Amino acid sequence: MVQSKGPESQDTPFGVAGRVLGRKFFETRPELVAPRLLGKLLVHETDAGVRVGRIVETEAYLGPHSDPPDPAAHTHRGPTPRNRVLFGLAGHAYVYSIYGKYFCLNVSCEAEGLAGCVLLRALEPVAGLELMAKNRGLRPDLERTGGLLRQLTSGPSRLCQAMGVARASHNELDVTDSASPLQIWDDGFRVSKAMVTPRIGINQANEAVDWPLRFVLPGHACVSGRKSLQGSFVTIP
Repeated sequence: MVQSKGPESQDTPFGVAGRVLGRKFFETRPELVAPRLLGKLLVHETDAGVRVGRIVETEAYLGPHSDPPDPAAHTHRGPTPRNRVLFGLAGHAYVYSIYGKYFCLNVSCEAEGLAGCVLLRALEPVAGLELMAKNRGLRPDLERTGGLLRQLTSGPSRLCQAMGVARASHNELDVTDSASPLQIWDDGFRVSKAMVTPRIGINQANEAVDWPLRFVLPGHACVSGRKSLQGSFVTIP
């Protein structure tokens, strides 16, 4: 569903009426922001073209002020040069590297100093598929077989690779700024329910391994691990 063009709407870079999400959207607890991000659009504008993906999977990570604190969060032990953006204003990109060559994209939440964030885990490609495929080393014609969409952006590292997001160039960008190359848009697509499951990839020794803070668009082909997906449902206000 696409909303009608209202006073606060403008054309997205791919010709649909919508708006950049404002900072207020992110200035609350990450476990509330994470499901509300489902259906929103991640937009990356570059000289090569525009890449757009609809968010279909997220994970919430709680700030060190939470009770109990979230031992799986990068902010668990307080601010460091690596995570300092998370202690600033909400609505900024936090990009970190894994295995020395891949990246994950988060967005900061809560009031300044509280350091919550949401990890973007999977997208549905919407625009710029050829650019995404080139970044992933895939053939664009896989789209015709139905094999391309899932391979492009299912998983946090695939997502960053396809969208061209890296720490050196995108960490600390303000995704609420209409002048930023990296933004999050609302184009009127509405998600009323989300499936919630434990987060993925947390070491079994970690006491937060079973925290139900992963939110997915149920039944979507681009959700990671969808064949074994199990969880409960929550209504998204």
